[in-house]
Amino acid sequence: MAGHSKWKNIMYRKGAQDQKRAKQFTKVGREISVAAKNGLPDPEHNPRLRAAIQAARAVNMGKDAIDRAIKKAAGGDDDTDYQEMRYEGYGPGGIAVIVEALTDNRNRTASEVRAAFNKFNGSLGETGSVSFMFERLGLVVFAADIGDADTVFEGALEAGASDVTSDDESHTIYCAPEDFGQVSEALSGQFGDPQEAGLAWKPSNTIEIDEDKAATLLKLIDALEDNDDVQSVAANFEIADDVMERLVA
Repeated sequence: MAGHSKWKNIMYRKGAQDQKRAKQFTKVGREISVAAKNGLPDPEHNPRLRAAIQAARAVNMGKDAIDRAIKKAAGGDDDTDYQEMRYEGYGPGGIAVIVEALTDNRNRTASEVRAAFNKFNGSLGETGSVSFMFERLGLVVFAADIGDADTVFEGALEAGASDVTSDDESHTIYCAPEDFGQVSEALSGQFGDPQEAGLAWKPSNTIEIDEDKAATLLKLIDALEDNDDVQSVAANFEIADDVMERLVA
């Protein structure tokens, strides 16, 4: 996640995420729909919906669009049956990868995910083959310029977070999944909209890989994240800062 987070942060800085905004809206809209269907349409009484709304705000989805998505799902106007799928496998260099998806066609999504792994020197495994190497947590990421590390650390602890890491690019804040709603709302109130918010898989340990393997791994992650059915990708890699800068130049 350390390498993955830094890669994402560099992408934000370069503005590459703007090119994927429509795709991001599709993904968060799908999560809002599933959350609203599987629970109450009121985020105050539906933690998953509350988390989905926070994730939508993090990609600058407007309040009207969020409200429409909730009403459409709650009112039965959206009859698409999305199924939650998790795929696990290994990328180049033995890097563990977890892919979470919401799909209306399991065979299509499984085939496309497997094809991406095969194309970029990876291998898809069984469910549970790598998830034991990760911890499920709430995640909120802010740009580094919202405040110094001490200020963010204090604010995060007051909000109920369990861990904070800061570097030149960002402040990454973790919390228990059940605390995500209150933590993310408190942090947004103090520091503004985050770059990223949602539930995530945090690796227990990371593996540093060389430039050649890193280049292929980032292509794999990019291919997976470009799939409309894929909601998130987590991996336990670490890439040296100078190597990362060259790869995304």
